[in-house]
Amino acid sequence: MVVTLDELVLDAMRAAVREETQAGFSNLHRFIDRRIAELSAELHASVELVDLNEARLSQELTQMHEQIAGLVAAPALANRNSGVELEAVVVATEAAANTILEAAEAIQEWIHDGGRDPDAIQALATRVNAIFEACSFQDVTGQRVRRAIQHLQQVEAMLERFMPHPPSPAGKLRVATERHTVRPDAQGQPDMGQCEIDALLRA
Repeated sequence: MVVTLDELVLDAMRAAVREETQAGFSNLHRFIDRRIAELSAELHASVELVDLNEARLSQELTQMHEQIAGLVAAPALANRNSGVELEAVVVATEAAANTILEAAEAIQEWIHDGGRDPDAIQALATRVNAIFEACSFQDVTGQRVRRAIQHLQQVEAMLERFMPHPPSPAGKLRVATERHTVRPDAQGQPDMGQCEIDALLRA
């Protein structure tokens, strides 16, 4: 086989190019391998960080769920929560209102009948004292409402960690009630003053 000069020159050029580029390709391979290892380590660290954040988020949500569940849980022995406190406020307020209304109606009926019986005067004084005693419910209900507000503020603080921006203001809430504290036939009559009440008690 006869080798021409052109083939010899081509082989020499190939060998020279191979020798010149071999070192560069080796360095490039090492750089790529090192960079792949670095990216793999960074990705592994990111995955661990995401897992940690998810675990922390799950823990926060679980704690928040337990706190909210405690606010509306059914009453239990030796357990105070906002649901129980507010329910007790409603019961105490309703009982006091009933006592006040019953006493006021009895006094109004006595005045309407124009009674001057001494026994009726004593009964009237008893009814007035019952009104004053019933009005003391505000002390107990105030304490219960404050405890309920503290519970709700704790939940609000937990929610603020997940919602840093304040919520949009809510519209006005209209509460309808069917209970009237004054009988319809007595709504147009003027209220009694303290002097009139004292005069009735002295009669």
